[in-house]
Amino acid sequence: MKKIMLLGSGELGKEFTIAAKRAGLYVVACDKYDNAPAMQVADEREIFSMLDGDALTMAVRKHRPDIIVPEIEAIRTERLFDFERQGIQVVPSARAVNYTMNRRAIRDLASRELGLRTAKYFYAKTFDEFKTAADAIGFPCVVKPLMSSSGHGQSYVRNDDELEAAFHEAMEEGRGDVREVIIEEFIDFDSEFTLLTVTQKDGPTLFCPPIGHIQKGGDYRESWQPYHISDEALKQARHMAAEVTKALTGYGLWGVEFFMTKQGEVIFSELSPRPHDTGMVTLGHTTNLSEFELHLRAVMGWPIPAIHLEHYGCSAVVLAKEEADREPDYQLMEALKEDRTRVRVFGKPTQHVGRRMGVVLCYDELGADINLLRDKAKRLAETIIPD
Repeated sequence: MKKIMLLGSGELGKEFTIAAKRAGLYVVACDKYDNAPAMQVADEREIFSMLDGDALTMAVRKHRPDIIVPEIEAIRTERLFDFERQGIQVVPSARAVNYTMNRRAIRDLASRELGLRTAKYFYAKTFDEFKTAADAIGFPCVVKPLMSSSGHGQSYVRNDDELEAAFHEAMEEGRGDVREVIIEEFIDFDSEFTLLTVTQKDGPTLFCPPIGHIQKGGDYRESWQPYHISDEALKQARHMAAEVTKALTGYGLWGVEFFMTKQGEVIFSELSPRPHDTGMVTLGHTTNLSEFELHLRAVMGWPIPAIHLEHYGCSAVVLAKEEADREPDYQLMEALKEDRTRVRVFGKPTQHVGRRMGVVLCYDELGADINLLRDKAKRLAETIIPD
């Protein structure tokens, strides 16, 4: 039996663990706090900070996994190269995780090495560097920590008066020990979309139908599949996704994010070397295999005959509304009354205002009205944790 060590045990890791357990695999779930979502369905658990390289190495020595699957950004990534040299498979690869956990590395790879269209950007370690970069880019602009997730530390800056607060927020909210920010040109985009991309050991690179999504404060709020774009735009997105994942190397599912401008131009935004939060919509029967099943098959080197669309579907997140050291009192009745609706509660043991606690998934036949589905999912998501 293959043993998988999961680094980070949130909601995405939980669904991946469920897929792995259904296939008869052994999973050790690791996170910095006890009873994290994936720990609730894994065989064993370890509690330590992924940024503690010695603790990470001790856990690997203790459990001797065959495969290491990172699920979060804040990891002592240089240790992954050591594990890879020892013969442990790192997903998708140590190189990929090292690059994508830091916006500088992935943005420079995409823009400077591969020549992909990205937003204009600069880096800054001091406020003076930051102010100079803002003057060069102009307003509005977007500020982010070099390492973060779920929109933490991200700001939309409209003028000079907002620069100082944005800089300090990005510095303070960054994950890991990287103290640097990226300041980007604001793209006047029409929409954003994710292209789930699967790289295989013994097969071609595959793509899921595009997923549209809405973010607030840099964090996902809803997604829908399919996101309708022209054949030419889809061709551009697939080309960019294939190029960047090939350069990063390895096998697994990647969440590749793009902007779609009002002029129909596709612009590379970001990339995650693992299942993507917007891809939770695939849990609602939109595709023949969910993103988590696809990730597992790619990781294990198992065949993926095809990826095809089976339903139209939408997801809407369930957000915590208070600060509490307990789970909320979930109210599922309204959502469960609805046909072709699923609710997934993540099982996070504590609440913070705005924290994702679950997701509502609604689906219908191919060709259904996607806007009606989106409205339905958002309406039902509001009933799960009442005011």
